[in-house]
Amino acid sequence: MKKHNLLLVFFLTFSVSLFGKEINQNKQSFEVGNGTFLLDGKPIVVKAAEMHYTRIPQPYWEHRIQLCKALGMNTICLYVFWNIHEQEMGQFDFEGQNDIAEFCRIAQANDMLVIIRPGPYVCAEWEMGGLPWWLLKKQDVKLRSLDSFYMERVGRFMDELGKELADLQITRGGNIVMVQVENEFGAYGTDKPYVSAIRDQVRASGFTDVPLFQCDWASNFENNALDDLVWTVNFGTGANIDKQFERLSEVRPNTPLMCSEFWSGWFDHWGRKHETRDATQMVNGLRDMLERDISFSLYMTHGGTTFGHWGGANSPTYTAMCSSYDYDAPIGEWGNVTPKYLKLRELLANYLDDGQELIAIPDSMPIIEIESIEIKEMAPMFENLPKKKTSFEVKPMEEYNQGWGTIIYRTKLEASDRQEVLTITELCDWGQVYLDGELLAYLDRRKGENSVLLPPVKEGATLDILVEAMGRVNFGEAIHDRKGITKKVEIKSRQQTKQLHNWEVYSYLPEYDFIKENANFRPFIEKENMPSYYRGTFNLTELGDTFIDMSQWGKGMVWVNGYAIGRFWEIGPQQTLYMPGCWLKEGENEIIVLDLLPSKSAVLKGLREPILDELRLKESVKHRKEGEELILHKEKAIHKGSFESGNGWQEVHFKKNHTARYLCIESLSAHDGGKHASIAELEVKDAHGNHISREGWKIVYADSEEAVKANNTADKVFDLQESTFWHTEYHNTQPSGHPHQLVIDLGKEYTISGFSYLPRAESNYPGMIKEYQVFVKKKPFKIK
Repeated sequence: MKKHNLLLVFFLTFSVSLFGKEINQNKQSFEVGNGTFLLDGKPIVVKAAEMHYTRIPQPYWEHRIQLCKALGMNTICLYVFWNIHEQEMGQFDFEGQNDIAEFCRIAQANDMLVIIRPGPYVCAEWEMGGLPWWLLKKQDVKLRSLDSFYMERVGRFMDELGKELADLQITRGGNIVMVQVENEFGAYGTDKPYVSAIRDQVRASGFTDVPLFQCDWASNFENNALDDLVWTVNFGTGANIDKQFERLSEVRPNTPLMCSEFWSGWFDHWGRKHETRDATQMVNGLRDMLERDISFSLYMTHGGTTFGHWGGANSPTYTAMCSSYDYDAPIGEWGNVTPKYLKLRELLANYLDDGQELIAIPDSMPIIEIESIEIKEMAPMFENLPKKKTSFEVKPMEEYNQGWGTIIYRTKLEASDRQEVLTITELCDWGQVYLDGELLAYLDRRKGENSVLLPPVKEGATLDILVEAMGRVNFGEAIHDRKGITKKVEIKSRQQTKQLHNWEVYSYLPEYDFIKENANFRPFIEKENMPSYYRGTFNLTELGDTFIDMSQWGKGMVWVNGYAIGRFWEIGPQQTLYMPGCWLKEGENEIIVLDLLPSKSAVLKGLREPILDELRLKESVKHRKEGEELILHKEKAIHKGSFESGNGWQEVHFKKNHTARYLCIESLSAHDGGKHASIAELEVKDAHGNHISREGWKIVYADSEEAVKANNTADKVFDLQESTFWHTEYHNTQPSGHPHQLVIDLGKEYTISGFSYLPRAESNYPGMIKEYQVFVKKKPFKIK
């Protein structure tokens, strides 16, 4: 026994002497200094590349990290997505594709530091902003607050995350140098006790060795700023950088300045043009910051793909995110080097750290083309009903213990010899209504559609309402976004309004295992008009990335070899789905398509290039029909004024309060003397000076708006995003330009005392309104 102990002591002593030097060398420090960050006591400008482990296939993690290093970056910045790690309450998954610790270790092996952003709310155009859907099973839950249930679950998740990542802090031999507390909370509310509680939880989870920081916008960062955290600001390409840091430099003159999200591009919505941002503007903005030793994280450096059902949505107005998260980032969706990448690399080569070398650009992954994919089988959804659930009242999806996917609500109708209106409150997010198996209508939350005209029906007729959950809102107060039918279904006639009860409910999950267990496939003959699963195969002799062409299909999801690769929708702009070669195999491969719409054909193939910018809309996204004109000559303006030139919010106070539902702002001139008008954001104030909710707002009329060259439609004035904006058509054909009118339906009557106006963020504030006047009405304005 003594010999055994002596050998153990010798082994431990030998191990420390042999390996201790390496361990000590790996232990470093990262601190906040006077106007700079300090790595091992030496100043460092953080040049961070934002990308997300969930949006990159695990076998490609190192390739994408090396692409960031080859740009000249020194740090990787990443969100932590709570809802992908705890998909069921109490069951945590940090393995395989979810192994965030391994992602950090790969970054460290490539000499890259890491900033983690664990939320618990992260936004990121991700389902519910990263919050788990099952939180909504509690009827009165208040997300992002001190709600006891919410905070208890946050604590459990943070503790589990700490077990994975706390020992990877740079002081313990890892590479994590900063940890974020919450995320852009100033855009959500003002609640310092809540933000303080999240800070305390982050520390309690083990993140005690590196600086903690919070990020917000220049307009709201002080609302929840905590004295013991680093303050950073977020803004996008083209922004006036002096203005963005002006207030922060005043209140904290010795703090290191950092843009924690410098937006390289923007995200895509279904039914809207593919977003792009100018590469030269991006590079100029980064150069401006680097010249002043301002740190940054480029959001996104590589966007990747939101595989499966994980895409989020924005509201108001509700619009769901595409599967492609290309973001017009320097590194394209499939890891491709873009012209924007090369411009950025050329810039960063001039700002390398001491001892840093610009490595060669890694080779791109091989691309293959699949000429044809044979559809062999089909399984109509209504022929393959899963286990039935029942309820007297109609309920949202969450109350049937369903988080995502599609749900069918079924009930029997009483006889009626007349037409009646079926009204659904609320349908989230896209639906089909069937009567005795015959399709009556499609309903789209984006358009506010919620009613169907029912024909006369016989006693016991079967009503089916199929609802697809398109993605929970990931930004603003609407994150409390329950799915399915959230309140009630009624039949309305002149005589009465009758609520429907006694529902049968069928839940279809967007998971491969669910399909295997519930879909009984039969031979494929031709595409049917009913929603169906389709299964086919294709053979490969070589492997590589490809892009599945969905342009001949309708709306649904795709799985290849069991991997959920994303959503498709014929309206675009995305018409292909990225298929990583690492998920393919030599020989036979399987593909399953869920299509909820009848389509022209069942043709499938793989392309060598994606289609990300092809819209196929049946209706205009503009808010003015051809030839329409707003009639204002008989209206009396309640306020006339002139905005001062410059960036940032400007407040307007009326001489007296007015009760109104409809508000019209008429731009009479612009500061640049041009024809155009532009508004980034509008807020309207109630009688007490508080901002009213914009969740129920709608654009009634806009005389001009850009929807072809860019997404500058009028609804951008209340989309909660300060970097997006309404802009009149760039090719404005009106000889005089001004006046330009914008009419907003506030959703209901309010007593209003004024409003706030935010111009575009650029230093020359293009299209900024100078002279203007305001009209309000309780009833709609006349439009002829």
